[in-house]
Amino acid sequence: AEWQNGFAEIIKHACIKDAAMFKELQSHDLKFYQSKKVELSKLIQRNAKIKLKVVQADEFEQADRKLLNFGHTLGHALENQYELSHGQAIAIGMTYASEISQQLLGFKQTDSVVKVLEQYGLPTYAAFDKQKVFAVLKMDKKRANKDISYILLERIGKGIVLPIPLTDLENLISNL
Repeated sequence: AEWQNGFAEIIKHACIKDAAMFKELQSHDLKFYQSKKVELSKLIQRNAKIKLKVVQADEFEQADRKLLNFGHTLGHALENQYELSHGQAIAIGMTYASEISQQLLGFKQTDSVVKVLEQYGLPTYAAFDKQKVFAVLKMDKKRANKDISYILLERIGKGIVLPIPLTDLENLISNL
C-alpha cells in the first residue's frame, strides 16, 4: 500500500511537470521498481528535484507550487468521506482532474493517465456520493470566494492552475 501511495505522488509529478518521466513510468510497473533499486533510486531523486524546485521557486504557494495539488482537490474530499489511503484518493482525484481537463481544456491524454495509474495498482474511476463530496470541496483551502483553484492538465508534463466557479465545478462533478 505504501508503494502505491508513493507512486501516486510520482505519477502526479510526471503529469504536471515531466512528460519524459511519464513515458518512463508507462514502460515499467511497480514490480520493476521494486526489483531494480538503482532505477528506483534515480526515480526518487528525480521526483525530489521536481518538488524541491517547485517549492523553492514558490515558497508561499502563490503560483507553480499549487500544481503540487493535482488530484488533491477531489482526492482530499474523497479521502475524508471514504476509507481510502492518501495515494488511492489522489489517484482517483487525478483521474477526474484529467476528465475535467478534457472537458475544459481539450486535454487528450486522460486514457494514458488512467492506464498508468492502473499499471501501478491505483484506483481510477470510483462511485461516490457527489453531493457529499462537493459539500467538502466547498470548504477546500484552495477556495477563493466563489472559485476553487483547480489543477488541470493542458498536456502530460504541463499542469496549470485554473480558477473554476463553484457552480461550474458542481455541474462538472455531478456529470462525472
